[in-house]
Amino acid sequence: MNKSEIQNFTLNAAADGRIFLIGFMGTGKTHWGKIWAARHNYSFIDLDEAIEKNEQNTVANIFETRGEDYFRQKEAIMLRTMDEYTNTIISCGGGTPCFFDNINWMNAHGTVIFLEAPPVFILKNILSGENKRPLVKKLNEAELLFFTEQTLKERNEFYRQAGIILNAEKLLETSIDSIILPKE
Repeated sequence: MNKSEIQNFTLNAAADGRIFLIGFMGTGKTHWGKIWAARHNYSFIDLDEAIEKNEQNTVANIFETRGEDYFRQKEAIMLRTMDEYTNTIISCGGGTPCFFDNINWMNAHGTVIFLEAPPVFILKNILSGENKRPLVKKLNEAELLFFTEQTLKERNEFYRQAGIILNAEKLLETSIDSIILPKE
């Protein structure tokens, strides 16, 4: 990304104050989103947590009892309520950009940052995290790596529509400093 591209994204982020973090599970969207939000005095919203609060149910249980289609519909509806927030970083679920034209909606309503990572990095993070991810909770390590590789192939066409792509293996507290203008 060259300097003028960064300036354009900076102006976009400053104008609407809404940043959507997208990428596969285990890339650090929630982890870094919280850090960056605190650093820049932004609010932070985890879209999955917002859905859980709205549905009064866990994402895992929604998947199990109502199915993925129901969840994806609720996710799209909840995503579209995010346009009421400014100066906010929103961590989206790994599949969010891939359904209901969500990626185009996010690009039209904020700055979208894709946290890109190779499957082995993702696998390590998933295995070290809490075991509450509904799409992978019953897979062994080899199956999980295969699932990750295949699902990334399917989702990359959506992820790559983000305005900014950052390497998740090299993220720092300062990684988005040039994207967010200080509030006046």
